[in-house]
Amino acid sequence: EVQLVESGGGLVQPGGSLRLSCAASGFTFSSYYMNWVRQAPGKGLEWVSAANSGGEFTYYADSVKGRFTISRDNAKNTLYLQMTSLKPEDTALYYCARWGDGMDYWGKGTLVTVSS
Repeated sequence: EVQLVESGGGLVQPGGSLRLSCAASGFTFSSYYMNWVRQAPGKGLEWVSAANSGGEFTYYADSVKGRFTISRDNAKNTLYLQMTSLKPEDTALYYCARWGDGMDYWGKGTLVTVSS
């Protein structure tokens, strides 16, 4: 059974940093592109970032480029999102999602709240 479990969310002040993790199981993690997607309160889904199967190629939404860094450890079956210079508009539920047949598996999300 494919499972994706996010962790690392929390309350942080504007300008602060957080690192999110996504632990994957039930599939060959190193064979898939992986994504981070977020949903702000009352808004739709927003794609944030992606990494290819080996992690050599990474992609970012303009809204987070230069502030967020996606990475992965295929030996640990874990995807990461390092978030710096956080803004109140980064407040959202953050999901990791596998790119298989589209984004075919999602975790339950971890909540990030940026507020003073």
